[in-house]
Amino acid sequence: MSAKAVQTAERAALVECADDFDAINKLYRERRWSDGLPIVPPTVERVERMLRHARRAREEIVARIAPAFGAATVERIAINAVLAGCDPEYMPALIAAVEAVADPEFNLQGIQATTNPVAVWVIVNGPLAQELEVNATFNCIGEGTWANATLGRALRLILRNIGGALPGEMDRATQGQPGKYTFCCAENEVESPWEPLHVERGMSRDQSTVTVVGAEGTMNMNTHAKDAVDLLRVIAETMVHPASNEYCHGGEPWLMIAPEHADILKRAGLSKADVKARLWELTKMPASHMAAKDLLRVKSSRTEELGEIGPDTILTIAHKPDDICIMVAGGPGTHSVYVPCFGNSRAITRVIAAAG
Repeated sequence: MSAKAVQTAERAALVECADDFDAINKLYRERRWSDGLPIVPPTVERVERMLRHARRAREEIVARIAPAFGAATVERIAINAVLAGCDPEYMPALIAAVEAVADPEFNLQGIQATTNPVAVWVIVNGPLAQELEVNATFNCIGEGTWANATLGRALRLILRNIGGALPGEMDRATQGQPGKYTFCCAENEVESPWEPLHVERGMSRDQSTVTVVGAEGTMNMNTHAKDAVDLLRVIAETMVHPASNEYCHGGEPWLMIAPEHADILKRAGLSKADVKARLWELTKMPASHMAAKDLLRVKSSRTEELGEIGPDTILTIAHKPDDICIMVAGGPGTHSVYVPCFGNSRAITRVIAAAG
């Protein structure tokens, strides 16, 4: 048993409140325990049902959540899962997501406290994605699917209630973004011509995983291009933007490729690695495109990597081609999505432990 597994923390406090939906929601608003939307009251009975699907001790600390480094015990995760409206069967996936965001390479401290609008995007892969009915097709990062909406929301509530990231206090986002309410989908593995994301990241196909990404937002790429060269050109030109954390630090840009676009690339004989290599070349940008003040940030961050940096230096969007990340999702249509990322963060994948 690992050291983490035997750590324990105090039990969550029991708060007495009138058995009234409006009164409970008013209490949660006043104490800033909600995300601004109505919550499901976390009664003892509901929390117990959630815990039965965790199959782990309620006092076990899964992770310490930055920036307050509150103890995310299994019980506290369950409470926030109830608040968000999760089904009890979602608990193993949510626990894996909590483990993932606490990995040092994810840089949750930076993500939680920045002025950047970054949100945590949760991607579910493997057999459990279908079992939980996590949407990977039509409107997969939009509204309409219970699992997507509540899993993403539960993680955000954990970041807020356990991690202490309250807007205007530790969370300093200048505007934020809607993805900070909920941002979760599955990969459309059935229609992907390539190996699934979790297999590419070292897991077996029959394992179920969550991957967490520090996502700045989404940019729709609506192109009817039928030629792979043309398609990659317009995708790359969408990705190039001077006001970018990715060029500043050497980031990890993500692409959510629609099945229709993925098929065009595959029919051209391109593997995922080929697509990444071509986009890495096509997205190179002269440093002179950066604002003067931003170029100073680039020098501070990337001089060791790139050497002396001046206006004529060619900046790459990522340190290496493989840092460009690709997953396939969505339904029919000519829309793929560019997801620019935080820069000082790396996506983390964790296996979802079996509930049985």
